[in-house]
Amino acid sequence: MHTESMLKDKALQDKTIVVTGGGTGLGKSMATYYSKLGANVVITSRKLDVLEKAAAEITAETGNPVLPVACDVRNEDEVKNVLAATIEKFGRADGLLNNAAGNFISPTERLSPKAFGVIIDIVLKGTTNMTLTFGKHWIEQKQKATVVNIVTTYASTGSGYVVPSATAKAGVLAMTRSLAVEWAKYGIRFNAIAPGPFPTKGAWDRLLPEPLKEKISMEKRIPLKRVGDHQELANLAAYLMSDFSAYINGEVITIDGGEWLQGAGQFNQLEAVPNEMWDMIEQFIRSKKGS
Repeated sequence: MHTESMLKDKALQDKTIVVTGGGTGLGKSMATYYSKLGANVVITSRKLDVLEKAAAEITAETGNPVLPVACDVRNEDEVKNVLAATIEKFGRADGLLNNAAGNFISPTERLSPKAFGVIIDIVLKGTTNMTLTFGKHWIEQKQKATVVNIVTTYASTGSGYVVPSATAKAGVLAMTRSLAVEWAKYGIRFNAIAPGPFPTKGAWDRLLPEPLKEKISMEKRIPLKRVGDHQELANLAAYLMSDFSAYINGEVITIDGGEWLQGAGQFNQLEAVPNEMWDMIEQFIRSKKGS
């Protein structure tokens, strides 16, 4: 059941939704589901050829128009062009999914300020550029709208070896909660999704190259003992973008099979203790009670 569509057909009919990082991976999966639900979709990334291919594939699957617009979210002029192209094509924009991101695993002392800054610029500055550009337009037009930001489970907790990403995503999460309050009076809702492991070919291979994959098993870290299916994330992203979630504002929803909680509990690692050892431990404890 978890791999099936959740919302009813046409749940996003007549809405126009912009998806950054929408040409590949999870962004493409979420954009595809938006389109299946009847939305006009605009997908952006830096590579126009990738976007055009994705747009054609989504339209072929859903029968609905998809507009590809090349954009580096770090560049304010290119972001403004996305808004202009969206309005020219569809007449309006109703939703924004800030999904574009960058990340890599590295000991922080190995990073240069430039490498650190690249991630900050894409994730935090890019999300800011998109949000301010579209938000000011909506406020000026007195138009209600919805923003969904993709963050991470470690945006709240922090995490070693992905410090630039953790820092940037924490900023995005703070902006989500702050603007949910400040811009509610304009009818603009903000929510965030914190996904756990949802493997994608390109990003997953960069984040966990072969030498690391052999040492780190994501499935073993997750209480449900599996990684996420793209449709599960798409279902949540569609719900938060839809009018069904009209009373949800300023929330971050974690979808990770319990992974972050597994790492949070001080004694959760005791799951690795086999039953025979628990028998020995219990006998030892009982013997101490009598002493």
